[in-house]
Amino acid sequence: MTASDDHPATWTFLTHHARVLVEIARDPDIRLRDIAASIGITERAVQTIVADLHQAGYLTRERIGRRNRYKLDLDQHFRYPTEAGLPIRLLIAIFSDHDLQRPADS
Repeated sequence: MTASDDHPATWTFLTHHARVLVEIARDPDIRLRDIAASIGITERAVQTIVADLHQAGYLTRERIGRRNRYKLDLDQHFRYPTEAGLPIRLLIAIFSDHDLQRPADS
């Protein structure tokens, strides 16, 4: 079964966990509700993903007033066996480079 123009494919190459990591890399002070709005999932789903990432050592949280500031450990490796030897820094670099190439008004 293939997607038509009326009904585009519903899968993507990046998981929600990867998308949350990228959003935090773009803005370490981002609010969970802003991540949720940006990637199109619920705030509760983002909370669960951030907890997963924190528990696995991919990020740390620092409380600043009523907000959190996140710090990624870019030397942590991907979890899937075929990519397990590669640091997540590579994924973040792809999207950092993309952000640098994006016109300022988009």
